[in-house]
Amino acid sequence: MTTTRTLPWTPPNTEDIEPLPVGEWWDAISAPTPVADRALELLGSRSGAVIQDDTYGKTYWLIGTDTARSWYLRQIRVLTALTDETTLLGVPPVSWGPEHRTHWRIPLGPNRYLTDTHRLAHALRQAVNDVLGPAPDGRQLCYRCQLPTDEPVPVAIEHSGSVAGATTYACPTHARDHPRDAMTQAAAMRRALDQGRAR
Repeated sequence: MTTTRTLPWTPPNTEDIEPLPVGEWWDAISAPTPVADRALELLGSRSGAVIQDDTYGKTYWLIGTDTARSWYLRQIRVLTALTDETTLLGVPPVSWGPEHRTHWRIPLGPNRYLTDTHRLAHALRQAVNDVLGPAPDGRQLCYRCQLPTDEPVPVAIEHSGSVAGATTYACPTHARDHPRDAMTQAAAMRRALDQGRAR
C-alpha cells in the first residue's frame, strides 16, 4: 500500500507570482544571492525550500513563524509579521523553475518545506563572513548616495602592486548596482576556500 504525503502548505496561485503575508504560514529569511549561494553550499541537503528572485538579487528561505526575530546579520533580513503593518513575500507557483526570474531554486516538496532556523543561522553567519569579509569598523559612506550605512559592503579596493589601498563601500541597496571588482571578488573567494580547507 502506498500513501502520498501532502504538503502542509502550497502556493495558492498556479499562474503567477502572488504576494503572500509572512507570519501566517511561515516567516522568511532574505539574503543577497551571492551570500545565499555560499550558505546553500554549507547547508547541503539540510536546506528546506528556497525561492530565488533574480530581479532583485535576493534568495529566500521559509522558516517557522517567530523563530528568528532576534537575528542580526549583515545584509540578512528577517521577514515576519509586524504589529502595525503587513509584510508580503512574492511567492511563485510551485511548478516554476529557473526559466522564470522568480522561481523555486530548491523546489517545495513534502520533505523540503521549512529550513531549520539554527542550521540556517550557522550557515548564514559563515557565508556572510566568507563572501562579505570581516565587518568594517563603524559606519561608512556609500559611494553612490553619500549617506552613512551601518551595513557597508566593500565594492572595490584600490591596489598598487601587492598592497591594498583605499576601499570603496556601498549601502546594501547600491552594492548590487556597482560593477563587480575582480580583486574584491577574488579576495572573498580566497577566504571561502581557506575556511573550507580549515574545516
